[in-house]
Amino acid sequence: MKNKFLVGIGIILFYSGLAAFGGTVPTARNYYVNPLIGKSMNAGTLEEPFLNLEHVSRLQLNPGDSILLAAGTVINGSLILKNVNGTAELPVVISSYQGQKNTESHATIDAKGYSNGILLENCSHVRIEELNVTADGGGLSDVSDKTGMRCGVLVKTSEQGTFGNIILNRLSIENVFFEEEGFQRGAKEVHSANGTEHYGWGIRFINETADAILKNLTVEDCDIRNVSHTGIKFTGQKENIQNVTVSGNKIMETGGPGLQFSNVLGGKVSHNWVSHSGNTSDSRKWGRGSGLWTWGCTDFVIEHNQFLHANGPGDSAGCHIDFNCRDIIVQYNFSANNAGGFIEILGNNHNCAYRYNISVNDGFRIKGENGAFQEGKILWTSGFVGKDNEKNGPFNSYIYNNTIYVKEENRSCFSISPTTSGLLIANNIFHILGETVNVSGDQDSRAINENQTAKNVVLKNNLYTHGNVFPASLLIRDNNPIIGDPEFENAGVIDARDYIPRNVDLIRDKGLHIEKLPGDPIGLRIGLDVRSDYFGNPVKRQPDMGAIEL
Repeated sequence: MKNKFLVGIGIILFYSGLAAFGGTVPTARNYYVNPLIGKSMNAGTLEEPFLNLEHVSRLQLNPGDSILLAAGTVINGSLILKNVNGTAELPVVISSYQGQKNTESHATIDAKGYSNGILLENCSHVRIEELNVTADGGGLSDVSDKTGMRCGVLVKTSEQGTFGNIILNRLSIENVFFEEEGFQRGAKEVHSANGTEHYGWGIRFINETADAILKNLTVEDCDIRNVSHTGIKFTGQKENIQNVTVSGNKIMETGGPGLQFSNVLGGKVSHNWVSHSGNTSDSRKWGRGSGLWTWGCTDFVIEHNQFLHANGPGDSAGCHIDFNCRDIIVQYNFSANNAGGFIEILGNNHNCAYRYNISVNDGFRIKGENGAFQEGKILWTSGFVGKDNEKNGPFNSYIYNNTIYVKEENRSCFSISPTTSGLLIANNIFHILGETVNVSGDQDSRAINENQTAKNVVLKNNLYTHGNVFPASLLIRDNNPIIGDPEFENAGVIDARDYIPRNVDLIRDKGLHIEKLPGDPIGLRIGLDVRSDYFGNPVKRQPDMGAIEL
């Protein structure tokens, strides 16, 4: 790790260069916190550091200021920053520094008894990096916040304006719970839409303020584990959270989803590793959650992620697209052993896609067993747009060049809502060895054998190992199926390399070029053609079948 003393040197050099050209030198300082040697009356210098975080929260911070916490120490409390504004050139930085007798890299904020480990409210151009945060129970010491929510890091607005340019980098957030150890959730809690009780969250961005915009938000290379609800969550209104980047994070054992986005405009979510969402290892956890899901979002690319072992009696897919979304592209992801399934596109979604993904043994949940109230599904389109609302859509969904493997012991369920309008399913490998069934949509009261069917469905040119896997009662059929064994090297293993087909003659150049659905003027805004496969190999000539080019 780079020595944090370089922060101060860099700022000095910057100011010297600025002054040489006649610029105005801003007032900027490094403030230090060390609970081992700090005192209440200290000035916050390296030699005389602050004792705790309360001193920092009272500072009037300027662009270029840094708040540096002593690595290897545990600092109890909450770091609260309100109306702090850096600049693009001189952000305010919160990080760790390495003392002379310390070899550890990060300081730890222990927010037990506080609402948040770190709170940024109405802030812009702030960078937080290289810190540990934990907050395991303890009631509420900061009684002004009565939300009943505890966060490792919370970024929020409370007034009109435009805020953002926030970067969270290389943070470790672990063991965040609102309730004390031993607290037992009610049995019905997991049936509620997002939970109704008090929870701990890893990182949250919330913009519920009228006429406020929160934008340019980055979370990268963070490690989040063992929190009672969601690992990383964005909550906006009318897409007033904009341009988010979430990449390179490791998220595991969350009681709720790993990643969740509501009312966000513009997102790039890539290279994250999400495992065991919906975890039940602690009685304080919610116990339900997909690896990732979007709601009310527009213009997202979700790629090169791994979604593993999602658990829960409902939802809990690897990655699902909840209702009221547009232009959500799920591509180049590896999805395995997720109870709820692989492909889930709900109502009033427009021009969304799953392409060039690999799915292994997803959708194994059986309704009625172990409290499950939804079937797991390999492929599910639903018109659900909220309880008691008339169902509609989804519209113009594109599902192509995915590789899907399900072992013989698992039952694979499919559900296509009659309200579906525009659905393309092509160039996929369905290596499904067990039973396949058509099930009702779990959120759709219509009988599964009624005559009404989805409209404008293009189902063609998919590879099936044992005949057409789509149940006859689904009322859609592949017009030109391909039958055969792709001959995977070691099917069932959680390693994408084991799903490289060896049956070259069956796979190579057997795909179709994907075109817009009839009557759809858009297709996918980023384009229907792809230049590379799951591994980054170029797509040449005709596409191959499945997610991997040979």
